[in-house]
Amino acid sequence: MSATLQDGARVQAVLPPLAPTPTLTITKALGNPFQNLQTQRETASVTAIESFYELKYRLLDRLIAQLDQEFLARGDEMALRRQVQEIILNLLDEQGVAVSRTQRNQLVFELLDEVTGLGPLQALLNDPSVSEIMVNGPKQIWYERDGRLQLSEKQFRDDEHLIGIIQKICSAVGRRIDEASPLVDARLQDGSRVNAVIPPIALRGASLTIRKFSRDPLTIEDLISFGTLTHGMADFLRAAVLAKLNIVVSGGTGSGKTTLLNCLSGFIPADERIVTIEDAAELQLKQPHVVTLEARPPNIEGKGAVTIRDLVVNSLRMRPDRIVVGECRRGEALDMLQAMNTGHDGSLTTGHANSPREMLSRLETMALMSGMELPVRAIREQIAAAIDLIIQQARLRDGSRKIIQITEVVGMEGDVITLQDIFVLRQLGVDKNNKVIARHEATGLRPKCLEKFEQAGISLPASLFAPGR
Repeated sequence: MSATLQDGARVQAVLPPLAPTPTLTITKALGNPFQNLQTQRETASVTAIESFYELKYRLLDRLIAQLDQEFLARGDEMALRRQVQEIILNLLDEQGVAVSRTQRNQLVFELLDEVTGLGPLQALLNDPSVSEIMVNGPKQIWYERDGRLQLSEKQFRDDEHLIGIIQKICSAVGRRIDEASPLVDARLQDGSRVNAVIPPIALRGASLTIRKFSRDPLTIEDLISFGTLTHGMADFLRAAVLAKLNIVVSGGTGSGKTTLLNCLSGFIPADERIVTIEDAAELQLKQPHVVTLEARPPNIEGKGAVTIRDLVVNSLRMRPDRIVVGECRRGEALDMLQAMNTGHDGSLTTGHANSPREMLSRLETMALMSGMELPVRAIREQIAAAIDLIIQQARLRDGSRKIIQITEVVGMEGDVITLQDIFVLRQLGVDKNNKVIARHEATGLRPKCLEKFEQAGISLPASLFAPGR
């Protein structure tokens, strides 16, 4: 007789009467036997996962055919769950499939998500520790948790399944996506931002990105505890908002600009009228006197669009004490600068750039996109007169988000806007867990804006700006 062990070793035994005495021969597997065993286990695990999802989608087709549409319309989740469980058990009995209690419960939960939710995405949407979900075709679902990207074991059945979920999202918010309109940027009912792209624009299958809306927005104390900034930097920024400095939060995609903007907006006094303007409403201000405006894309006939620029211009007629623009991307930057220069101090906005100097160049470019034929020097003078502070935010390689510079716009020297760093982040290396070791420091330069602080009756200790503090 012969057999193969789990680690790949070959066993051969010969017993009487075929041999005078029993013999046993073991031929070891080549390579690392433990690696062979691990490979077998991984292969078995993958096979088990694939078999589970084959079973799930086979049951889904039968489930949809048998479900009582009245339950779906009524939205009674408990009754629906009972009906789903009953149908699943009957279907499993019919097909002679034996599953464990754990697998049965998982089938009920996941099939219920398919019927009433967003299928494979629903568990991630329900998980408060997940901040963003990215889908690259039907077989790859990525998500961000604690600043790190992870690949989910869950998958869509095929392209048709994924596009069906995307269409379900779009129809719920009154939007349309098809081959004629293959791009959608929308907001879910809970405030989460959604971007979807389908073929023929997406060449390797539909793409879906969901930036989840936090029900409990982070506070400045949360950011301090995360190491995004220090107590001293927070005191400086609080004073800057109270003294009505005009502030731009700069950074790359996913660097935490909107979160920081929301925290800064929280410093605005409750008795001021605030107008917020966004592409998709994300800011969560707690003050009582807030007007929230949201841009609108054109309809399928290409009409009815309301742009950020339209809203910025209109906001000037609404007697705002503060204008908060979620992000400047185009010609609205010029209108924002003019508003800052004509009595609307204390305005806040964000922009995409990798450094404060680059943010100034971006503002120049966006101002030129307004269609106004202005010389570059005139635009730079407007920027230098309007902007007081640029806060540079970044997502470091370990996934953490930190303020890496707080920079003051000092003025003009010739044709160049002059800047000075007030606080910077010194990166010192990485630890054994690949976490970035860094320290926030003051540069030792005295901010020019301290004069505005004094005029507003705000005083900060000189030690706050001591070098290396």
